[in-house]
Amino acid sequence: MLDRTDPEGAIAAAAAACSNWGRWGDDDVLGTVNFIDEAKRREGAALVRRGASFSLSQRFDMNGPQKGWRRRTNPVHTMLDTGTDAALGNQGFPHGIGGADDVVSMPLQCSTQWDGLGHIFDHGRAWNGRPAEKVVTSEGDLVTGIEHMAAPVAGRGVLLDVGRVVGGGELPDGFAITEEHLRATIDAHGVAVGRGDIVCVRTGHLTRARRDGWGDYAGGPAPGLSFTTASWLHRTEIAAIATDTWGFEVRPNEFDDAFQPLHQVAIPNMGLLIGELWDLDALAADCASDGVHEFWLTAGPIPVTGAVGAPVNPIAVK
Repeated sequence: MLDRTDPEGAIAAAAAACSNWGRWGDDDVLGTVNFIDEAKRREGAALVRRGASFSLSQRFDMNGPQKGWRRRTNPVHTMLDTGTDAALGNQGFPHGIGGADDVVSMPLQCSTQWDGLGHIFDHGRAWNGRPAEKVVTSEGDLVTGIEHMAAPVAGRGVLLDVGRVVGGGELPDGFAITEEHLRATIDAHGVAVGRGDIVCVRTGHLTRARRDGWGDYAGGPAPGLSFTTASWLHRTEIAAIATDTWGFEVRPNEFDDAFQPLHQVAIPNMGLLIGELWDLDALAADCASDGVHEFWLTAGPIPVTGAVGAPVNPIAVK
């Protein structure tokens, strides 16, 4: 039972109990992604039966969910060269060749993305106990930049459709997903979750936003994982977890005065890779149809050097 008045104590206790500091050596930059080894990737690849593929990414455009919180905006897409330029002969190329070119400006966590290990600190400490000021500077994440995750995040994916199993399709805002809810969903799906898995948790929050409008989807109340799941996240030795919500954990948070306390335990102390704003609806519909909730999943972020988070287009193949 959580003491809503003592977030500091609860975070400290969970951080100590779930710490992976030193587990993979002092120089580690991958955290729980270390659980994805070659055998795990072979296991994931062997799950491909039909060859059906699903993008788990939302779109990156001006119609996205961002509304300016923490200066996060939706992507701005600008054309540098167009078909009009080519047709008018303004590009200066020989023998009739023309082309189009474009540029995108956006916060790296404005749509489907991974939180890097340099994204969150706990009392001035980054992942593996490093001083935060020596990890992330004005030049970026000098140690655990997201570029280190570009290759290894590929393996066995598991969908836990908690929204469907527990909520009949969608969970309401503020619904805290507990270990009991996760276990009930695992049992209902008849799927195992364990070391090296990339777990996708569908709440139905994005489904609701699509139907009713973005509203406060980015930054407002939402269903999500309960702080009490920290032990489950650590004990199962999963490699990564992603949700269809903006903040991964339940919002409002479960303490009277706290901000993203599960992040504070999971990223800097556990070294857990967290994904947010994933689109799990089409995959979930297919999983419900054929009863298969495991698949090959590749989800390497764009390797922006020194970034503390980056966009990703996860691909699930069944």
